[in-house]
Amino acid sequence: MASDLLVDLQEDLAGEDTPDSALDQLKLSPMEDGECLTDDMASLSKSDTDISGQLGEGPYPKQFETYEDIARHQIVEVAGDDNYGRKVIVFSACRMPPQHELNHHHLLKYLKQTLDQYVESDYTLIYFHHGLTSKNKPSFSWLREAYREFDRKYKKNIKALYIVHPTMFIRTLLILFKPFISFKFGQKINYINYLSELEDIVKCKQLVIPARVRDYDEKIKASLKPSPEEASFPPPSPQLPHQQFGVALSVLKERSADNASVPLVMRETTGFLEQHGMKTEGIFRRSANVTLVKNIQHKYNSGETVNFSEQGDIHLAAIILKKFLRELPEPLLTYRLYNGIVNFHNVESSSQVSEIQDMLKTLPEENYSSLKFLIQFLVQVSAQCEVNKMNNNNLAVVFGPNLLWGRDAAMTLSAIGPINNYTRTLLDQHIEIFGP
Repeated sequence: MASDLLVDLQEDLAGEDTPDSALDQLKLSPMEDGECLTDDMASLSKSDTDISGQLGEGPYPKQFETYEDIARHQIVEVAGDDNYGRKVIVFSACRMPPQHELNHHHLLKYLKQTLDQYVESDYTLIYFHHGLTSKNKPSFSWLREAYREFDRKYKKNIKALYIVHPTMFIRTLLILFKPFISFKFGQKINYINYLSELEDIVKCKQLVIPARVRDYDEKIKASLKPSPEEASFPPPSPQLPHQQFGVALSVLKERSADNASVPLVMRETTGFLEQHGMKTEGIFRRSANVTLVKNIQHKYNSGETVNFSEQGDIHLAAIILKKFLRELPEPLLTYRLYNGIVNFHNVESSSQVSEIQDMLKTLPEENYSSLKFLIQFLVQVSAQCEVNKMNNNNLAVVFGPNLLWGRDAAMTLSAIGPINNYTRTLLDQHIEIFGP
C-alpha cells in the first residue's frame, strides 16, 4: 500500500520542477488590522460597504468575487467557533468534483477569499480527507501553488489544522513536505481518526459533516470495533440547577432572581470588558486557554461566583461571551428571522431601518433586550477602534455567526455575507433602530 502511494506521488511529481526555493515559499504575513471607519464611509453605497467583500485591508472593503462555479459545491464552509473560541473553517475533499469539472485556480482564490475574512483572528482548519480520489485529487503543481500563495499572513493565526480520517497518502505527502514546513507550523497539524474525537475541539452538531464522511466513519468503527467511548458521541450532560450555557433565554429569565431579561453571563462579561478590555488590541479576535474556558463555564453552570479579574486574561471574558451566544439552543436572532436576514440585502436602503424594527418586534422580550444590550456594548467597543482595531466591520464579522445560524447550525458561505451585513447595519444604525 505505502509503495503504491509513493508511486502515485512520484507520478504526480514527474515532470514537475520542484526546487527547494519554490517549496521554501510555503510560509504564512503578519496581520494588518483594519482602520476605523471615517464619517465619510456613511456616504458609500451599499455595494461599496458589503462586508461579504471586506478583506481586512484598510477602511475601504473590497468586493468579493462570487465564484459560483466553486461555491455551489460547498467544498469550503465556515462553522462558527470551536471550543477555544476560534473560527472554524471546514474543507471537505469528498465534495470536490472530478478534476476536469473544477477550476482549481478558482478554488484556490475562493479559499483565500474565505480565509481573508478570518486570518486576522485566531482560527482552526478542519479537513475531511475521505473522498479524495485519483479522479478529483488536485495535482502536485496545484499543491505547490497553494503552498506559495498561503504565506505567513495565513499561517500566523491558524492555531490548528485537523486532518480527519487521514490515509497513508496524506501522511506520506506531509512527510515529503516536512523539510519545508516550519517546526512551529508542523506542531499545529493533528490527525483525527474518528469523528467522535472532534467533540474535544468543536461541537459536531454545528458542523455540516458530509453524509459520505459519516458513513465512512461508521464503517471504520464497525470494522475496527473501537471502545464504546470512541464508537459514539458522548451523550449530552443533564442540565444543572444553575446552568447558564446551552439554556433558553426564557428559562434563564425565569431563573433570574430579579427576572432580568439580559442573562448573567452577558452582563458580567461585558461589564468586565467595559472596565478592562475596551483598549485591548484585537479584542474578540483571540482565543483563550481551553482549561480556563471550561473552568469558567463550570463555575457559571454550578452557580459559583466568577471573577474575571483573577484570571489574568482579558480575552477570556470575550471568549466566554461569544461562547455563551453560540451555545444558545436557538440563536439570539431566532430561526424565524433567518430567511428575512439572509435576504435583507434586497431591502432598499431607505427602508432598512423600518424593516429591521419590524423584524425585531417579533423577537421574544428577552431576545430583544439581550440583542439591544449587546449591540450597545459593541458600539462602545467600536468607538475605541483606533486603539483596539475593532471597527463595525470587524465586530460584525466576529459576531454575525454567533447571532444567527441555520437550523443545521453550520454557516455556508452564501449566508455569512448577508448575516454579517445585517449585523453591521445593526451597529451602524443602532440609534435609529433601538433609540438613543
